[in-house]
Amino acid sequence: MRTARRSQIVEAAIDTIATEGLARASFARIARTAGLSSTGLISYHFAGKQELMDEVVRVVLAEFAAFVEERMTAETGPAAELRAFIVANVEFASKHRTRLLAALDIARAGRAPAFGVDVAGLAELLRVGQRYGEFRFFDADVMAMAVRSVLDGVLNRLAVDPDADHGAYTEELATLFELATRGA
Repeated sequence: MRTARRSQIVEAAIDTIATEGLARASFARIARTAGLSSTGLISYHFAGKQELMDEVVRVVLAEFAAFVEERMTAETGPAAELRAFIVANVEFASKHRTRLLAALDIARAGRAPAFGVDVAGLAELLRVGQRYGEFRFFDADVMAMAVRSVLDGVLNRLAVDPDADHGAYTEELATLFELATRGA
């Protein structure tokens, strides 16, 4: 029951932040969204708003990481894994827009301790691709940051245009980085 109640509160916090914004996501609004009788139930499960916000970010990022990892491990070779990474990012953002926007709102407010993907891990994938000859020589750290920044831009676009053509984004971005990294 305790775990179910915590999950209910986290889901209500995500919905409240996504619809009202972090600044207006008070315990009272979150409790109302969750259908709780009082804010005391939130305080019972979370020491304060920061702990709840940390849990929102943790939950969303864990879902995101599992989603992307599943798609990447289904591929063989760094080029295919990079493509899967890009496609999975856009797909998750498209399917779970509300969740990501809530986590992003928390991060932008400086209330998320570790928001964002492992850019170092992405850079290592690019280095492996260079060693295998699948990718040309380039600064892997710069390219990893470029990939991450472009994918963050997709999420920012979703914030203002939820009806954007995600299929077009997916294909263009996958092609962009295929051409940018392709070996000789």
